[in-house]
Amino acid sequence: MSVESPAHPLDDTHDPALRSWVASANYPGADFPIQNLPLGVLRGGPPGAPRLGVAIGDRVLDLRRCREMRLLDGLPPAVIAAAAEETSLNTLLALGPNALRSLRRAVSTILRADGARAEPAALVPMSDAELLLPVDVGDYTDFYASIVHARNVGRLFRPDDPLPRNYRHVPLAYHGRSSSLVVSGTPVTRPRGQWILHAGQGPSFEPTRQLDYEMELGVYVGPGNAPGLPIRIDDAERHLGGLSLVNDWSSRDLQAWEAQPLGPFLSKSFATSVSPWVVTLDALAPYRCRSARPAADPPPLSHLAAARNDARGGVDVTVEAWLQSAEMRRRGLDPVRVSSAEFGGMYWTIAQMVTHHASNGCPLRPGDLLASGTISGAGEESAGCLLERTARDAGMLTLPTGEQRGFLADGDEVALRAYCRRDGFTPIGFGRCVTRVLPAATAVQV
Repeated sequence: MSVESPAHPLDDTHDPALRSWVASANYPGADFPIQNLPLGVLRGGPPGAPRLGVAIGDRVLDLRRCREMRLLDGLPPAVIAAAAEETSLNTLLALGPNALRSLRRAVSTILRADGARAEPAALVPMSDAELLLPVDVGDYTDFYASIVHARNVGRLFRPDDPLPRNYRHVPLAYHGRSSSLVVSGTPVTRPRGQWILHAGQGPSFEPTRQLDYEMELGVYVGPGNAPGLPIRIDDAERHLGGLSLVNDWSSRDLQAWEAQPLGPFLSKSFATSVSPWVVTLDALAPYRCRSARPAADPPPLSHLAAARNDARGGVDVTVEAWLQSAEMRRRGLDPVRVSSAEFGGMYWTIAQMVTHHASNGCPLRPGDLLASGTISGAGEESAGCLLERTARDAGMLTLPTGEQRGFLADGDEVALRAYCRRDGFTPIGFGRCVTRVLPAATAVQV
C-alpha cells in the first residue's frame, strides 16, 4: 500500500483508470502514461528557441504551443509564464510544489481521453525533438547514500573495517562540477589522468583503463533557502522538484591515486550524464515507502530525524543499467542488463540529503542537482557499478559475444533506465540515460 507525502498528495491525476487521447500513452509498459507527465526541455518541431514540454507516450506536449492555443488559461500568470516563456525548468522549479501541481493538473486535463477536446497540434513527436538538459544547474553535489555500496567499496580497501566511522551519522557527499553535466545521448570521451601504471613505481599520465558507470538518481532543488537559513526536514520536500536518472562517470585508477586526502577530483569531473525528463514528486506520490534505515542502527541527529521521513521518506524506484559493446551493435545484438537495484533501499532519504546540505546555512538554489550516489543492493546483479560487480563476482563480466569487461571499453554504450510499479497504480518510467564511450582525445594545441 502506498504512503503519500503531505506535500505531494494523491489525487485524481494518479487514477489508474485514466486514459489519454495520445494512444501511445496507453500502451502497457509505457514510460510516460498520463499518470506520469514528466517535464523537460526540447528543441524541434516548430522552429525557435528551446521550450518546455511534457512527455506523453511517444510525444511531447509543447507548453508554449499550449499557451498560444489558450489551453493553459486559468493557471496563475506566473505559472503560465514559467511554463511557456522560459528555456529551462529553473523558474518553474523556483515557484515550488503548488505551482508544479497546478501545471500537472492542467496538463492532465488537456491530455485526458474524456476531456473536452484533443489538440494534436500541441504535440511534437519525440523522435523529432532534440531533448536538452532540462535544468541550468548552478551547483551539483553527489551523495553516498547507499550503505551497501559504501560497504562494498570499503571492503576493497579496508576489508576489516569497510564502513566509514561517520557513515551512519552524516550523509556523506562531494561537490561535483556542473560544467561537465551532459544530457542523455551525449558521448563521453575517455579521460586522461595521473595514476599508478605499475605497482611500486611513480605515477604516469595516461588514458584511464578503469572507466566505470555509476547508476544513480538525482533530485533537482526547487525554491531553495537563503544563506544562513537551514531547511527543516519536515519542509525539505517542499524545496524539491523532481527526480532524473544520473550516471556519475568514474575513472577508478585516477580515483585510487588522487582521492586521499580530499576525495574525488579529476576522476569524476570529466562527465556526468543525466536523463532529459524530470519526474515530479507529485507523480511519485503513489510509490513512497518507509525509510530503509534499520531500527537497530544509531538514530540520526535531531536535524535529520522526523517521524514523517521514517514513514514515507523512501521512493520505490527500480533502477537498471544496460550495456552494449561496439561488437554487439555490429552483430545486431541487444544490450544486456548488468545492474538492477532498488532506490527505496537507500540508507539516507532525499529529505535527509537536502536537509543536511543546508544545515550549515549553505544556500541551495533553484535547479541545483543532488545525486544519490551509486544505488546498489545485496544481490550479485544489483551492484550499481562495475567496480562492485566484477569484484563481487571475483572475475570479469562476460558479454554475449564472448567479450569480457572488468571496466568499460571504447565503443561501449551504457543505458540507465528506471521505473515504478505498485499494485493498484499505473506503472511509470523515467525514460533512458544513454551514453557511448569515445576514445581518449589528444591534447589541443593553441
